[in-house]
Amino acid sequence: MSAQTAAPQKTAVLHRMVMPDHLCPSGQKARWLLRRKGYRIEDHHLTTRAETDAFKALHDVPTTPQTFIDGVRIGGYDDLRRFFGQKVAEPGATSYVPVLAVFAVAALIALAVDWLSMRSVTAMVLPNFIAVAMCLLAMLKLQDVEKFSTMFLNYDLLARRWVPYGYIYPFAELGAGVLMLAGALTWLSAPVALFIGGIGAVSVFKAVYVDRRELKCACVGGSSNVPLGFVSLTENLMMVGMAVWMLTFAH
Repeated sequence: MSAQTAAPQKTAVLHRMVMPDHLCPSGQKARWLLRRKGYRIEDHHLTTRAETDAFKALHDVPTTPQTFIDGVRIGGYDDLRRFFGQKVAEPGATSYVPVLAVFAVAALIALAVDWLSMRSVTAMVLPNFIAVAMCLLAMLKLQDVEKFSTMFLNYDLLARRWVPYGYIYPFAELGAGVLMLAGALTWLSAPVALFIGGIGAVSVFKAVYVDRRELKCACVGGSSNVPLGFVSLTENLMMVGMAVWMLTFAH
């Protein structure tokens, strides 16, 4: 019985910007994805701005890179991902990924802190998790306090009555989180967390579940697309719970 003839390798034509001062990141991603999918690539470099502009005018496309398979233009990197059935985040689409990433990292840090101090996982891992999460969330807000305060004003009841509260909030959250993690000045950190968490919980509940407003949450900063809702309410309730626990049991 004769050996089967090997199937010809699939071929894709890729046009991407490769200049002395600019190597297109999307072009590199497109080349990697095509190779991962088993394509042999005819890699055409656009080495000058004039050459790139001429290519875009010729094919009536707004951007590069551009991929062609079997003579058909697939498009840019996102179009290529769609061609292979991969998920592409649409501009402005809401996502819980940023806040879930914060909680996941906070949990890992809390476990590491607990293990470092006790050489085991103890009941302190939960308070440590909440304190670390507060610090990380505050850090994201502090990247652009102006944007955060603007988004915060959409729903926070106190900030809507007293605008400076939107600027104070990230610093209060960070201060309370650091003090809680250190186990210091409980008389200060617990009331602050109870205050900001309580107002936050009431504000989110009213905006989402009473007024039925569809808003973005400012919890991970003013440029996020995290929907205001259950996760945001949980964040505030965790702060309240942490404060109550510290005031009741911590010494």
